[in-house]
Amino acid sequence: MQDFRMETFLAVCRNLNYTKAAEELCITQPAVSQHIRHLEEYYGTRLFISEGKKMVLTEAGRLLQSAGLTMRHDECALKEQMARAGAEGRSLHMGATMTIGEFVLPFMLNRFMLNEPEATVHVTVANTTDLLRSIDEGKLDFALVEGYFSGGDYDYQIYSTEKYIPVAGAAYQLQASSRGKKLLRTEDLLSEPILIREQGSGTREVLERILEGKNLAVRDFRKIHEINNLQVMKYLIREGRGITFLYEAAVRQEIEQGILREIRLKDFSVEHDFYFVWRKGSIYGSEYKEIFKQLKGEEYDGKETRE
Repeated sequence: MQDFRMETFLAVCRNLNYTKAAEELCITQPAVSQHIRHLEEYYGTRLFISEGKKMVLTEAGRLLQSAGLTMRHDECALKEQMARAGAEGRSLHMGATMTIGEFVLPFMLNRFMLNEPEATVHVTVANTTDLLRSIDEGKLDFALVEGYFSGGDYDYQIYSTEKYIPVAGAAYQLQASSRGKKLLRTEDLLSEPILIREQGSGTREVLERILEGKNLAVRDFRKIHEINNLQVMKYLIREGRGITFLYEAAVRQEIEQGILREIRLKDFSVEHDFYFVWRKGSIYGSEYKEIFKQLKGEEYDGKETRE
């Protein structure tokens, strides 16, 4: 069982406030201070420092937080395995972002279930931020995400590389095109209403980083509609309510059917990876790499994890 002082430390990391951590854990603030002091004495270093009125993690504290989250994750996985001791087949708790969950995961799971008919699978579909948090909390073994994550906290392997494109309805008339402009650039789309995913979505974060590299931002678009459902977003795009940016895999069928179209831009050619991620340093890392190979329909070859 994970040391109660480590749980206190992780609560302080979440709140960056002793009082709030004490309230979360239903203990006194002096007890929180005592637990943190014990850990600092044990490891011989400061875990938190004050910058003005803010409490921040030291580099050593950051390392301990990452190790503590991995230990929590592995403890939850161990409890699950012990509870199923003697049962046939393994039990997987996995997550996927919405794009992957809808367009990649079904084929992947079907392949896995054919290979391991005795296994049980529990799937959570959510945005990247929520999935990473669930891995940290031990609720998920691993997840398939398209968003960004810290290589210092998670081990990963690349599942696939996907094209990321601007999309509009087949009959949608762009403002720049209506003014006779033929060679469009990303900035020419700013006069359009844009439909985007919610904060924490990997699809949105990819767009935000692309725009930042062009000295642009989502807020520069004329109107912003935030939609957390991919099917609703595609329907609204089809009906001419604006434009969006999505993975080609998510709209390939609609493009082939002539319902949606890719907006061709002179300065936009983007590919992004889909990642299979788990807690860095997990004792179950080799098992997760084996599962990764099974999900891809490959034999596990023992190759090193990408970091």
